[in-house]
Amino acid sequence: MTGMNFFRSKDLETTKEFYMDELEMDLWLDQDKCKIVKDGNLLLGFCEGETVDEGGTITFFYRTKEEVDEMYEKFKDRARGEPSENDFFQVYQFFAEDPEGRILEFQTFLHHLEPYMEGIELLENRRSVRDYTDEKVSEKTLQKIFETCRFAPTSGNSQSYYFMPIKDKEIIEFMAERRGSNSQPIAEAPMAVAICCDPDKTGRPQQDGDIAAYHFTLTAWAHGLGTCWIAAMDRKDVKDKLGIPQDHYIATVTPLGYPKEIPETPSRKEVEEFVKRIE
Repeated sequence: MTGMNFFRSKDLETTKEFYMDELEMDLWLDQDKCKIVKDGNLLLGFCEGETVDEGGTITFFYRTKEEVDEMYEKFKDRARGEPSENDFFQVYQFFAEDPEGRILEFQTFLHHLEPYMEGIELLENRRSVRDYTDEKVSEKTLQKIFETCRFAPTSGNSQSYYFMPIKDKEIIEFMAERRGSNSQPIAEAPMAVAICCDPDKTGRPQQDGDIAAYHFTLTAWAHGLGTCWIAAMDRKDVKDKLGIPQDHYIATVTPLGYPKEIPETPSRKEVEEFVKRIE
């Protein structure tokens, strides 16, 4: 289910410009007398009216305190006070007003969340993580990740992939040493996961394994967890250590844990640079 909130507006053009220009939301649907703006999975509709709907609070939440602080600096003149921690709700927040007096809340939760990102946001914001906190990943969260990974596509729906959670410190250190600095991120996380494929179940073990591994990295990120693709782990010593048959394929052995910080967005190519059109 998807939904949105609508508000009456006496100055629709100014309101639209504020949410699009200042809050950088996209115009999702233009219905002339109603403008619907969108950011992530948040949809807000504003419609021409003789009065202004001021009830309730429009809340924008972010992944880090730093992002909330950035919004405070941007909207300091509209703010009702500086950002602070709310111990009862376990959030870091401040309040401001939009041009028509609606209350805006900018916050980050100070605890882990269930998945909330919509698809495009997830694809655009996933990052490779190399530094992790010491916090362990709960079995409940792992189970939820694996439940989603059941839907990874495979050749002929063979479902030929399998996952091996690794928590033993000695095995983690062994994996981290296989490729020097390239595999060192494994040692920085509280656990790792080997993502493999059984060639007896598919004629495309590499493709099936790689797709399952990417499905895993996206699902982990949706749960607030970081991963890092460690390549070239499809090797004899790794398989011997994990008890994996030599003819099976290992897509990656990825670290898994909560990021110490969210990596900055790297530069990306423009579409024209990687789309080769047939003339």
